[in-house]
Amino acid sequence: MFLFPVCSPFLTSPSCLSVFPPPEMKGKNPWNTPTTIIITVIGIIAIVALVTVAVLQNRHLPQKYKYGIVLDAGSSHTSVYIYKWPAGESLRACMQDVEQQVPKKRHRQTPLYLGATAGMRLLNSMSDGVLQAVEEALQKFPFSYQGARILSGQEEGAFGWVTVNYLDDRLNAFVSTPQGLETTGALDLGGASTQISFVSDKYNGSESPSNSVNFRLYGNDYNLYTHSFLCYGKDQALLMTQAKQTQSVPEMLNDPCFNPGYTAIKNYSKIYDSPCLSGWKPQKIPTHFTHNGTGNFQQCQRIVKSIFNFTHCKYSQCSFNGIFQPSLQGQFGAFSAYYFVMSFLNLTDTTMPLEAVKAKLAHYCSTPWNQIKQQHPEVNEKYLAGYCFSGTYILTLLMEGYNFTSEEYSNIKFIKKIKDSDAGWTLGYMLNLTNMIPAEAPDSPLLPYSGYVSLVTIMAILLFILFILCLCPLWTRCSKQPEIV
Repeated sequence: MFLFPVCSPFLTSPSCLSVFPPPEMKGKNPWNTPTTIIITVIGIIAIVALVTVAVLQNRHLPQKYKYGIVLDAGSSHTSVYIYKWPAGESLRACMQDVEQQVPKKRHRQTPLYLGATAGMRLLNSMSDGVLQAVEEALQKFPFSYQGARILSGQEEGAFGWVTVNYLDDRLNAFVSTPQGLETTGALDLGGASTQISFVSDKYNGSESPSNSVNFRLYGNDYNLYTHSFLCYGKDQALLMTQAKQTQSVPEMLNDPCFNPGYTAIKNYSKIYDSPCLSGWKPQKIPTHFTHNGTGNFQQCQRIVKSIFNFTHCKYSQCSFNGIFQPSLQGQFGAFSAYYFVMSFLNLTDTTMPLEAVKAKLAHYCSTPWNQIKQQHPEVNEKYLAGYCFSGTYILTLLMEGYNFTSEEYSNIKFIKKIKDSDAGWTLGYMLNLTNMIPAEAPDSPLLPYSGYVSLVTIMAILLFILFILCLCPLWTRCSKQPEIV
């Protein structure tokens, strides 16, 4: 086939038009034009940048920690140092360890608090001198010392409740309902006092308002019942039972709360020098007494019950000693001495029937003292001797004192830690002092993190499609080829 040029009669100078496209258009891809390539690259970069910035801006960042320190000056942990030499010296070893635990660059920004509890509450006038010695010692360390004070029993119980529920995510920042999440009650047992704290739907604070504490945390209101029984920690309770048993025969104490075969010569000053028993001391009493163990759980329980007063109650219902207590509600976390004693006795499983718990404890109490020592050579005999009493006291306090039934006993969980943090009042104390728990819940995002990223990705895809559609007319114009005339 031959092609000839076509001459145009309309041109002043005849010219011929070739039916072939110009050489510069022959085989040319319209997408390879510089303008199109630049626009495409810029569009892709913009979309990638949009998604990248959205993801990086909203990713979960690693925590930059702040540090804080609380010292628990309780009865069983610091009483030896308080009475024997200047109280400040008893803190030196633990504070030197704290210096190693907190990064050095954070020392000056780390607040240091000391809260003293029941042991200091018993000291009355002596407490001022002890706190002054403590302050002088703590101010020598490179932390931001914020002061020392004696917590009231109500504060100790309330802060323990805050700790348990904060660590257990019961005080949820993003759950704001009329009732909030159901909270966990707190049971704390120390050497000199014990606390019970819980929220009850049947308690509004009108009956016995001195036991009511109101919190507003994360937008939820909590009306907390809390009471602290001074002198009913396990150490002081033990002294009370011994004082009761030696009233008739002061030279000899045959104690069913100690294992059979246990014997020791003890000084009466160990009992009656306690502020909890200052009014119990007889006018005539020997200096020493012989303490013999007989190991009988049932008899021990009867003696323990004798230190509680269950007869006097001017309220609708009471726990003991005439103290109002509303009906128990919900789960309870039992910590401090509750945990350590029951863990040693292997009785932390509260799904075990209560009668089985009593049977195991009765067996332990009846085990000869020499056998107990052989089974636990690593435990100091001073503390080892008291586990029969402590276990019996805990069961009696829970069942008779706080009115837990056999069915409700399974609602108690003996806990040492929650999420690697110690259960106790100290964390709640620090959260309160540092305002770490706001009264109102923070504003929640409209979308969760995953939803936000998904939405941005979808918008980027739609933007890319729109970008392609905008280029289509340009592509169409550029791709047209001249027709043969």
